[in-house]
Amino acid sequence: MAQVPLRQDTENYKPKKFLMWLFIITSCMLFAALTSAYIVYTGGDPSRGIKVKLPVEFIYSTVLIVISSITMHLAFKAAQSMDGAKQRVFLAVTAILGLAFFYSQYSAWNALFEAGAPFVNSNASESFIYVFSAFHVIHIFAGICMIIYTMIRQGSKITQARNMFHMDVTALFWHFLDILWIYLYVFLLLNQ
Repeated sequence: MAQVPLRQDTENYKPKKFLMWLFIITSCMLFAALTSAYIVYTGGDPSRGIKVKLPVEFIYSTVLIVISSITMHLAFKAAQSMDGAKQRVFLAVTAILGLAFFYSQYSAWNALFEAGAPFVNSNASESFIYVFSAFHVIHIFAGICMIIYTMIRQGSKITQARNMFHMDVTALFWHFLDILWIYLYVFLLLNQ
């Protein structure tokens, strides 16, 4: 069976990558606004701060997101070396770890509720925990969608340049999500 030659890729990917950077900057501004709102709400008054102990599931979430960042890096390296099979495996593992992150966040929300900190309560600073993690979970969902799209596109006959563009943008966003969660978790730890 004759191999189908890949078409020459002459597309400029820099503007598209710039759009991802704009989205990341916008997300940073969103989370900066949320954490600033928390700081303004508490006003340095410990009585208005978080009174519940953060659930251990947030530690699990942190471990999962850090490991997923490693598997994303391995997928990127596999793409660079044009090893499509390894790239797909590491992307799949990253997506599975992202789904496990979902589950750990859901478990953390249940633990918070059982500890006496429902989403809506008299202490709004505890509601911020749900808001921070929910907005992050929405971003994780977007990251998983990007991973699935990259896997589908990688399996089709695309040029190596296009494959690397998809991997570059997906890895960039996923690593951002890792750093963002660590920031949020440390922020919550320092404010409990």
